[in-house]
Amino acid sequence: MQREDPDVFALQETKSINENFPIDAIKEQGYHVSFTGQKTYNGVATISKSPIETISSSLPNYDDEQRRVLAINTVGITVLNIYIPNGSEVNSEKYKYKLKWLSKLHPFVNNLQNRNERLIILGDFNIAPEDRDVHAPEEWVGSVLVSKPERDEFKKLLSHGLIDCFRIFNQEKGNFSWWDYRAASFRRNRGVRIDHILASNSMSKSCHACYIDKNPRKLERPSYHTPVVAEFD
Repeated sequence: MQREDPDVFALQETKSINENFPIDAIKEQGYHVSFTGQKTYNGVATISKSPIETISSSLPNYDDEQRRVLAINTVGITVLNIYIPNGSEVNSEKYKYKLKWLSKLHPFVNNLQNRNERLIILGDFNIAPEDRDVHAPEEWVGSVLVSKPERDEFKKLLSHGLIDCFRIFNQEKGNFSWWDYRAASFRRNRGVRIDHILASNSMSKSCHACYIDKNPRKLERPSYHTPVVAEFD
């Protein structure tokens, strides 16, 4: 927060129950926050310099104990923060759960769009949309993150009229947001692009930059992920 001074930012895998979330520390920095969490796993939080109205902390009509979704309004924009399930292995129970979860996401997106055309969906999607979003596509054949059903679900999200903000400005391969800790993956740039910012048509027109900030990944004991940043007028 202090280094980049963002207006809005979203966190995934907070891994904290609501009672332990550092609300006071965030407010001391001049931010408002909405969050939903659980012990050890999952959890999402959205933080804004402007007041926040929380819309939902779950997918409607889906009984799911895992805290993976948070929809809020701030500065007239609806922000949907999501942590899509990883899926573990293709055809596993966790993979089936991932596809079911994604199927429940689409009607929620439609509902949010009907309420506000200024919509942003962002977070850890656990989907690399195309082969250019993977360091070595041939090594990933048959794996989660790149399977056809997962990629079809991502395309279906785009069919709602959403635009991948990063691809507005950069069409090149080799741009990643996640790297394993093993085998010097970050230094060798053997990663995947699975963290995304999608914007509705009206919001995408005001997006003047979107990039992957690798600097946090260079720190000691970093996350697997590094932030994706979008700038809007």
